[in-house]
Amino acid sequence: MNSTVHMPLWALLLLLAFAAVTFASHFLFPSVRWFFRRRLERAVARLNTRLTRPIEPFKLARRNDLIQRLVYDPDVTRAIVAYAAKNKVREDVAFEKARRYAREIVPSFSAFAYFSFGTRAANWLANMLYDVRTSPQNSAIIQSIDKDATMIFIMNHRSNMDYVLVTTLAAQSSALSYAVGEWARVWPLSRLIKAMGAYFIRRRARGGLYRTVLARYVQMATTGGVTQAIFPEGGLTVDGFVKPAKLGLLTYLVEGWKPGGRDVVFVPIAINYDRVLEDRVLIAAGARGGRRFHARVSVIVRSSLRIVWQRLRGRFVRFGTAAVVFAQPIRLSDYGDAPRLGDLGRDLMGSIQAAMPVLYVPMVAHTLLRSGDAMDSTALAAQVAHILQTVQGDPPPPEDIASGVARASATLAARDAIIEGVDGWQIAPEGAPLLTYYANSIAHFLPDADASDDAAGAKEISAPAGS
Repeated sequence: MNSTVHMPLWALLLLLAFAAVTFASHFLFPSVRWFFRRRLERAVARLNTRLTRPIEPFKLARRNDLIQRLVYDPDVTRAIVAYAAKNKVREDVAFEKARRYAREIVPSFSAFAYFSFGTRAANWLANMLYDVRTSPQNSAIIQSIDKDATMIFIMNHRSNMDYVLVTTLAAQSSALSYAVGEWARVWPLSRLIKAMGAYFIRRRARGGLYRTVLARYVQMATTGGVTQAIFPEGGLTVDGFVKPAKLGLLTYLVEGWKPGGRDVVFVPIAINYDRVLEDRVLIAAGARGGRRFHARVSVIVRSSLRIVWQRLRGRFVRFGTAAVVFAQPIRLSDYGDAPRLGDLGRDLMGSIQAAMPVLYVPMVAHTLLRSGDAMDSTALAAQVAHILQTVQGDPPPPEDIASGVARASATLAARDAIIEGVDGWQIAPEGAPLLTYYANSIAHFLPDADASDDAAGAKEISAPAGS
């Protein structure tokens, strides 16, 4: 025992390194993690006292624990067995596939990242790009919802800025968990989005195993009271209309709900813009007859740098108004013990349409499309005042309408959608598709004859010569 051991210096250093790693992994790192987790728990407790709806324990659970709970769920286990039998593979192979799906779906929510970085960045970006307007009743609607109910935001999808706007408005209420598509599965964006509490969805996945894993996660989160945000249209609108709801996620929510248990309360949210950042990309996708589009990174970077340069020179002008209005909540329990998905989807999208903000750019676009002739600013303001009186019943003062029409006209002229001639504003040769896109956002408020006139005018103006 007292004999001397001789070894090379490199072997001694290697031994000491292994000893240091072992000590750190078994003693130091657990202690450090425990220290920071305790500090985080105290910080979240203080944060919950300021939130209208405190962050639920399910959202704060460790990601690995949620993954284990999900893959060992009885429904998922049965789906694993069925997948193995159908595809003639071993059950352990099917189990690993389910685990891979779970790791892809389950977020790694960080309260620090969400409230210290995410909401502040969202607020800065939204107010830098837009004049953000909300309804006075938005806060009252959130406060009126039962604290024990699970709140689900249901929104129309016009722009990727929708995520930013709703995150900003909900920051004082709770932490949102978004359902996002494949576009966000790009490193390092995917890490940030998961830290913000979002979960990924493969919208074109049709496998039973994947759908079961996704359904059970959504149902667990809903039962756990996690506030969620869903775009039921399934993608960005390419023509400006509010689309009927796709029932995929709504199906999971309804199937996981048990009468007498925690209620689910849907909050329809209507979003509209004077300018959608992706409008021309979306219009081009619609012209191709699809909803898929590819935004080039170089274009995004170039546009971002141009905005930064304009800001530094003090010449940046915001893109008009972005308006967000909350409609009256819809309780799932009001649909009885067996809710009908079709009725629920129609009611949700109908509430969004009824609450849609009526902005000046869509009104000016609608008016010019319906007229087809040149209109001066006075005539435009008169028609816009008529729309406001018809839709809202309480139009703003005439001088506000005139200034709003002037701003909207200048915005559309800068986009080469309209031009000012001797007789006033008229549609530019290539401007009809852009005007139609914005006019469609409020088309449901207008008589059928108006809508048909808009469509006919758009076709006539956009038709190529000789057609």
